[in-house]
Amino acid sequence: MTTLETVREFLATTFPQAKGIVEQVGPLSATVRHPVGFDELRPGGTVSGPVLMATADFALYVAILGTIGIVPLTVTTSLNVNFLRKPAADRDIIAVCTILKLGKTLAVGEVSLFSEGSSAPVAHAVGTYSIPKTVTRPEDGNPAARK
Repeated sequence: MTTLETVREFLATTFPQAKGIVEQVGPLSATVRHPVGFDELRPGGTVSGPVLMATADFALYVAILGTIGIVPLTVTTSLNVNFLRKPAADRDIIAVCTILKLGKTLAVGEVSLFSEGSSAPVAHAVGTYSIPKTVTRPEDGNPAARK
């Protein structure tokens, strides 16, 4: 398992534009926070759907990397989001992810999203990620994918 510090360091150096904050990484799980401010709101005083989707996607990515190690080219192949209730406009979004299946080339997980301080989920997502194979090419010695 990859440590919380390793995941945070990787994201800070390789994916600094990500707004998510990694709070917890465990075996087959992660918890992330997305700070909510003016840029995350849509008319009607609620957090926008794209912010919720991005937070769910980020939580899945973190949970997978926290479990398999830092494999940067692990990518989303599908993401389905169900919006359940209006998120609070003045509270961060908390995403709790659990990996349901982790294979050699695919990982499937679910994410429950909450307004900070509330136990009622505002959205639920299920996503699949593709995990590249790692192969060292003899001609260049560079890792191309994951075994």
